[in-house]
Amino acid sequence: MRGASATGTDKRTFLARLIEFILPGPDSREELIKTLADAEQRELIEPESRLMLEGVLRMADMSAGDVMVAAPRMDLLDIDADYDELLESVIRTGHSRFPVYERERENVIGILMAKDLLKLQRAPELNLRTLLRPAVFVPESKGLNELLRDFRSNRNHLAIVIDEFGNTAGLITIEDVLEEIVGEIEDEFDDRDRENGIYTLADGSQRVAGDVAIASVNEAFAVELPTDGFDTVGGLVAHEFGRVPRRGEWLDIAGLRFSVMLTRGGAVRWFRVTRAATDDRRDDTG
Repeated sequence: MRGASATGTDKRTFLARLIEFILPGPDSREELIKTLADAEQRELIEPESRLMLEGVLRMADMSAGDVMVAAPRMDLLDIDADYDELLESVIRTGHSRFPVYERERENVIGILMAKDLLKLQRAPELNLRTLLRPAVFVPESKGLNELLRDFRSNRNHLAIVIDEFGNTAGLITIEDVLEEIVGEIEDEFDDRDRENGIYTLADGSQRVAGDVAIASVNEAFAVELPTDGFDTVGGLVAHEFGRVPRRGEWLDIAGLRFSVMLTRGGAVRWFRVTRAATDDRRDDTG
């Protein structure tokens, strides 16, 4: 009876078991990724599935500091701001959650849900402090896998990232983590009518894909970015930095400011592009 049961549960052919014995499965992450690519070529899995599986594998080696929004790029609210100022910031940025600070940006005292501003509108006598939710703080070194588990178990979608000295290094959301698996999550503020990789954001600035041709950017913004030796705007910016810039860093070229919104796979995925101020210089921190 035992032999019959074992034979019934192992339905692989003798040849399949022999091949597995001679050619064991991948013994490293790199080999597993190659195996996934081979499975896609053989049409055993869909391209989207392979990308998601690779994202899960790579995420295991990533930390909060790798994908956070750097502190200079954080959109925060001042606890002492009046209602109209708060509302203008919410509309301009389009976020659903905001860190709130008191006196200085380093001093984050809580998180405000954008929808809670309606309570202030209905009852102006309310104190903004009563609407704040506790801020969650995580170290830069916290792994994305662990952070995702925390987000899910605590039903919290935003955390403040601190560096080794206890200073605010940036912020990270559950969307930032999930994008490492499924790719960028589009939102309702994106202009989906554009097909050339240049999109209009809610505040009037432009979101430009890193793989957009420099010629397309020159035409769209009426500028003259150098084209010698470079095909894409991401390649040009990386060359100017001397490395792949991190999220939150920015660079001025030909009157345009390229702020890094998202990096993935050793390249910039998205830039936020605005007209550059003439007296500013590159933020080369981080």
